[in-house]
Amino acid sequence: MSDIGAKPGRAPAGLPTPRAILFDWDNTLIDSWPAIHRVINTCMAHMGHPLWTFEETRRRVGRSMRDTFPEMFGERWTEARDVFLNAFKTVHLEMLTVLDGAEPMLRGLAARNVPMGLVSNKTGALLRREVEALGWGSLFFAQVGAGDAARDKPALEAIELALRTAPIELRPGPEIWLVGDSPTDMACAYACGLTPVLLRPWAPEADEFGPYPPLVHLSRGDQLLDMLDDTRTAAP
Repeated sequence: MSDIGAKPGRAPAGLPTPRAILFDWDNTLIDSWPAIHRVINTCMAHMGHPLWTFEETRRRVGRSMRDTFPEMFGERWTEARDVFLNAFKTVHLEMLTVLDGAEPMLRGLAARNVPMGLVSNKTGALLRREVEALGWGSLFFAQVGAGDAARDKPALEAIELALRTAPIELRPGPEIWLVGDSPTDMACAYACGLTPVLLRPWAPEADEFGPYPPLVHLSRGDQLLDMLDDTRTAAP
């Protein structure tokens, strides 16, 4: 794994120029941890489970509800899902916060004619509601959330669904960068043969990503633009 935080504009050797970039949403482009933490504890209290600390929320949340809630709540998982979704709908737009540098990065990619899509484990309708609230709909050829595909991220079906709506013919492969903040994102990139790019301010923790380490860690969005430019300059 390479961390180019101190060397903006330098891409790892052999990094392919992307034909498209797929982004995670929560905590890659927007800061949703406060909202998620508030709502998960509303859900935990309702279900009679111990509340989570903020760090526990950040560590445990990543996969979709239909993948995790049956493990957490057993036969009552749909009840927990409904409690979570109802609570989330009441707060998510008022707590919607764009991460520093995210919009300039996206606008910079659009100016460079890079096709962009979203693949998130946030429920699809809520994801698209947030994208619309920010006025970002025109930036993304796909807005795929949990429940939209037969299986959610990190499964291939979610990626394939997004790529099918691209303005050019795209297939899963290393020329598709998957940019995210979590082990789920990196595991998805490996499962689908994409280039795994970690985008978040803090460095990876020891063994955080197990067998699915990011190819590169970027701490700011402008570094992704630099890395893209670098690959284009190096291309034959």
